[in-house]
Amino acid sequence: MEEFQRALSSRGVTVASIPGKGRGLVTTRDFSPGEVIICQEPYASAPNKASAGLVCDACFSSKHVKKCSACRVACYCGPACQKSEWKLHQVECKALVALSDERRKMLTPTIRLMVQLILRAKLQQDQVIPASETNNYDLIKALESHMSAVGEDQLVVYAQMANLVRLVLPSLDLDLKEISHNFSKLSCNAHTICDTELRPIGTGLFPIVSMINHSCLPNSVLIFEGNVAHVRATESIPKNTEVMISYIETAFTKEKRQSELRQYFFTCTCSRCLKSYAEEDVYLEGYRCSDHKCTGVSLFLSDQRAFICQQCGAARDAQEVERIKSGVMQLSEKASTVVSTGNYTEAYSTYKAIEQVECGLYHPFSLNILKTHENLLKISMELKDWKSALTYCRLTIEAYQRVYPAIHPMIGLQFYTCGKIEWLLEYTDDAIRSYTKAADILRITHGTTSPFMRELLASLEEARTEASYKHSSRERF
Repeated sequence: MEEFQRALSSRGVTVASIPGKGRGLVTTRDFSPGEVIICQEPYASAPNKASAGLVCDACFSSKHVKKCSACRVACYCGPACQKSEWKLHQVECKALVALSDERRKMLTPTIRLMVQLILRAKLQQDQVIPASETNNYDLIKALESHMSAVGEDQLVVYAQMANLVRLVLPSLDLDLKEISHNFSKLSCNAHTICDTELRPIGTGLFPIVSMINHSCLPNSVLIFEGNVAHVRATESIPKNTEVMISYIETAFTKEKRQSELRQYFFTCTCSRCLKSYAEEDVYLEGYRCSDHKCTGVSLFLSDQRAFICQQCGAARDAQEVERIKSGVMQLSEKASTVVSTGNYTEAYSTYKAIEQVECGLYHPFSLNILKTHENLLKISMELKDWKSALTYCRLTIEAYQRVYPAIHPMIGLQFYTCGKIEWLLEYTDDAIRSYTKAADILRITHGTTSPFMRELLASLEEARTEASYKHSSRERF
């Protein structure tokens, strides 16, 4: 542990006991917004089902990916990645080749992740591959499994999964109890690996990142470059301050956030969650006043059996509200079915109908309306209806700015999307403003050196050059 603490100290952090939370990561120096606090490769990782065969197992790149010619399961983007993983994969490869077609079907991403974890631990123990102070199985052992809090049904599932791992690795003397514990550790310590645009592509176990506690008002953000985790400060973090990230989507009501966090076996006590009355929640899940000229929010009062506007007192019949909600649910089911068939024209019409009903039912700040606008944005882009896409992109940005802190990747990414649409529509000045706002946020959350950020900054420079050319042309004539 002393060697581990020394390694962390060189990065400006230390592991400390946090009252009410257990251990956590604390700064030993000041960090500025955008500064990397922790950068770590996964101890073990695996692509998710949708990305399997499409991304490199070693780096999660999606370029030039080819399957291993022997097992036809592992994929690599080139000789360098294949060579870097060979000592581990040659053991895994033999095991996978020996599996029957029936047993190959049980190779879920979680099972494969556990196989990777076991093999890395074994090869490190046998000194076939190197271990380090920040990359060793002792750090995995130290992670909390919460097995005492796991329900009986889930314990049975973990035991069954451990037996599946034994079938994949029959030549190893495996401790099934330890594997079950490790599955429980994965459920509350592993992180979803996302691409630069926050789309999930896999799962990884990052021992140091797993020591960072959650807050619904975090001071840092976890972003991935390939499958490498980067924790960056999103605000100035003074020395002796706990580093905090969010484990969940924070654009939820308190009740929903607490529900999402149950899988991690704790109750969040951040300042946002300690509020006995959160006005933001009222608007996020509230209903519109029956008088549409009023901007108030209507809440259900059981003693009156009606929705009452908190601003003007106007009443709305509860049965009418439920009837409208039921109709929206039916339309939403229809929209999902239509989208799955690829009929985007009909899907757009259906979501427009949903939008019309929801705008009369819910408060304008409602998350339900935001979700519908997100769907309309996606479908408009599929239809290449750029003007409609721009309308909904701008509406979602307004909503994101209400539900997220000023420096948040979702806001930056949406400004980037807005800029690209404006550029396509030849709204050059608007594109420059959107690209600039995107860059101001994303250079803090994503850094400046990734291909993604280089592309954004190049787009901004191109737009500025175009605007300068147009301006100089007007002056000449």
